[in-house]
Amino acid sequence: MKFPAIRAVQAVLLAGVLGVGIAWPAQAATRVLGVDVSNWTGDVDWDSVADRGAGFAYVHSTEGLDYRNPRFAAQFNGAGQAGIYRGAYHFAQPHESDGAEQADFFVRNGGRWAADGKTLPGVLDVEDNPYNNRNGLNHCYGLDQDEMVEWIGDFTKRYRARTHRDVVIYTTTAWWRSCTGDATGFAKNPLWLARWGDKVGPLPSSWQRHTFWQSAEKGNHAGGEDRFNGTRTQLRRLAFPPVTYRVTGRAARRDAYSITVTNTGPRAVGRLTVYGKTFGANRLLKAPKACRISATVLRCTLPEVAPGKAIKFTLATKAKAGSVGLHLKVGSAKLTLRGPAE
Repeated sequence: MKFPAIRAVQAVLLAGVLGVGIAWPAQAATRVLGVDVSNWTGDVDWDSVADRGAGFAYVHSTEGLDYRNPRFAAQFNGAGQAGIYRGAYHFAQPHESDGAEQADFFVRNGGRWAADGKTLPGVLDVEDNPYNNRNGLNHCYGLDQDEMVEWIGDFTKRYRARTHRDVVIYTTTAWWRSCTGDATGFAKNPLWLARWGDKVGPLPSSWQRHTFWQSAEKGNHAGGEDRFNGTRTQLRRLAFPPVTYRVTGRAARRDAYSITVTNTGPRAVGRLTVYGKTFGANRLLKAPKACRISATVLRCTLPEVAPGKAIKFTLATKAKAGSVGLHLKVGSAKLTLRGPAE
């Protein structure tokens, strides 16, 4: 993403999934073309870009802690209005502040992910220092390899905490090897590899596959020539991942049970249904207001759970001698809670 060097100054654990997850082939065919644009691209005819086959666009949003693309809103919204999946990217300036501060600046100024079905996770663009003639720093911004790994780690962790998405990392293999020591700890972050030519070439050691590839600085339409390593359906899943949640349960006593539903994904978990049935000499006595109970059967509809949040509810039973417990189904997750032995 090159642009001119000018800046404005007893527990049971189960997982539930609603929808189909992202299943990547070992090496998917590159079938979706895209573009990346910045203020230097100027006004973009997004309908023309879409007509020429672009399925996604990344728009330069921020840089360091003080630059905002003045055309960001027009470019970002224009891509969406043309039916193109769109996302924002941040051009890193690791010498100016820590990574978490720049992630916050990015999120506040266009980098926040939205569960609208057309917004892609944000991108951290980390590459050769283009301002060395002004800041006097080397291509690694004056940071050593450990410092750079820490900086990138701070950015990715803060972005995840703010958006519940893993930021895409845009880089080159040569820069990654030189400036991070070919760090291996970023596999969960999708890779956008910059390598101009007709082959992807070797990848940095953190990744077994790339998600995006910038194959040329300029394409046959606005911005650079970019490719998504997968199908349009997979691109949509990257923009709009399935709802995921974790269900844990515990029998605190023979007559007391707790169940916790934790939203592990970036989208809200809707109103989950809960069905439960006691077994053994066990009878239900008390449940939350969202539930209806008989002596042996439980039915609930849980309220919505926001990303990163959890909801916990408890059940009380009357337990007699022998093996006692509950069989439960929470959404798509099933679990059995057994009361402790007498």
